[in-house]
Amino acid sequence: MGDLTLPDSSLVYVDTQILIYSVEKHPAYWSLLRPLWLKSATGNIQIISSKLALLETLVAPLKNADSVLITAYETLLLSIEMQLMPITRAILREAAQFCAQTNLRTPDTIHAATAIAHGCSIFLTNDNGFRRVSNLPLVVLSDIAAT
Repeated sequence: MGDLTLPDSSLVYVDTQILIYSVEKHPAYWSLLRPLWLKSATGNIQIISSKLALLETLVAPLKNADSVLITAYETLLLSIEMQLMPITRAILREAAQFCAQTNLRTPDTIHAATAIAHGCSIFLTNDNGFRRVSNLPLVVLSDIAAT
């Protein structure tokens, strides 16, 4: 298993899968993700995501009435270690362009457009579909795990 390379001062975008793996301590990926959160806690990197991630992470815990998991997601997403970025008109326009060009799902295009709009140096995901967005600084977690 490889290591997630996170240069100091990086602006790292995490998509919803990464948040789920982190909060739920996914057995295959938690050891790779732990350094991300440690570097964020010490201020060496900054982690952002779209406000859309709050909606996406809460669906299953709400469906299952899992108040512990709801609190865990809200605690992380509203912590000082994370910054949730608004979905602006410009981001929606760029997301629409990505939908037209790549056939990605709308939520994924919002994540990609948000990362690009904020100049992220790393877009961390475990979704290979993002490979279709050519100017995204993509890091796919399963690629690192396979090395």
